[in-house]
Amino acid sequence: MRSRVTMVLAVLAVLLGAGLLVPTAYAKLAGDGNGLGGIGGGVAEQVPAPTPTPPPPPTLAAGPVSVNFKGEFFGWALMDRKTGKISGSKNMTSTSSTESMLKAWIVSDYLRQLGDKEPTAALKKAASLAIRDSNDTAANQVYSAAGGSYKVPAGGQPGPVIKRAISICGLTDTKRGNVPSYEGWWSFTRMSPRDAVRLGDCIADGKAAGPKWTKWVLSEMAQVRGSVKVQQARSGGGKWGIVDGLPAEIKEQGPVAIKNGWTPLNYDGNWHVNCLAVTDKWSLAVMLRYPQSSKLEYGAKVCASVATQLVTPQPGAALKVPQQPVGKL
Repeated sequence: MRSRVTMVLAVLAVLLGAGLLVPTAYAKLAGDGNGLGGIGGGVAEQVPAPTPTPPPPPTLAAGPVSVNFKGEFFGWALMDRKTGKISGSKNMTSTSSTESMLKAWIVSDYLRQLGDKEPTAALKKAASLAIRDSNDTAANQVYSAAGGSYKVPAGGQPGPVIKRAISICGLTDTKRGNVPSYEGWWSFTRMSPRDAVRLGDCIADGKAAGPKWTKWVLSEMAQVRGSVKVQQARSGGGKWGIVDGLPAEIKEQGPVAIKNGWTPLNYDGNWHVNCLAVTDKWSLAVMLRYPQSSKLEYGAKVCASVATQLVTPQPGAALKVPQQPVGKL
């Protein structure tokens, strides 16, 4: 009898223990607010919000340009220097006189011919002044040293300095000036916006000035000085135009090499204004002819406006924020 009672008590103890264990295990499976379960009122897993994707650094890229231009000629071209693709206005193959924009080539052509030699101190200073201050006297000295001549070439052909620009830089629209009183003058060389961006690329990639002198030429072009209001008869400030239309974010990426050309010409009553700028990513040229009554400042603003309109992404463009995934329950 005593053994039977002992057995009954033992069975009861096992059943009672099991009854206490099952609710505890169930509570853990169901989630009590501290576990990982999601069945009985568990807390949703916290997924961190994705970081917004920043826009690419600003640059210049092909796009629409709208300018309320009042004048005889307005053309522009932009080269993507990574791909070599050129975009621009419908008349980007039409030509206008280069004026002082060509001085960057004249200096490059002279220095390339030197190879590893050093120019004389006087010619090196003249080369710097021709670019930094757009000094005509200095440019003429370098032009002569490069083999240029003011004698009218036979057969309507450009002189040797311009011929080399055409062949070395792959220019297709450039030709000798066609103004009778100024034939043979390098400043009246006719160039298209398309060829102007090719010229900028040619200077930046080293073909124009050669391996020893390319960095020097680009450095001089990045140090062009003087505002649009600082002008003299044979030199003047040339730091305006495209560079004024670029946001700080582009200028901070590296030096912007520029060379402008500008002259009020009596034979047609127009300002001839050209703006050229080049970086490691792009080459941009804007070429204009408009009445002298509009002043030089007008052309400078048109050049700046074209550059600003080609900036991408445009300032203030919204960040792209990916859709946030729903957290697991």
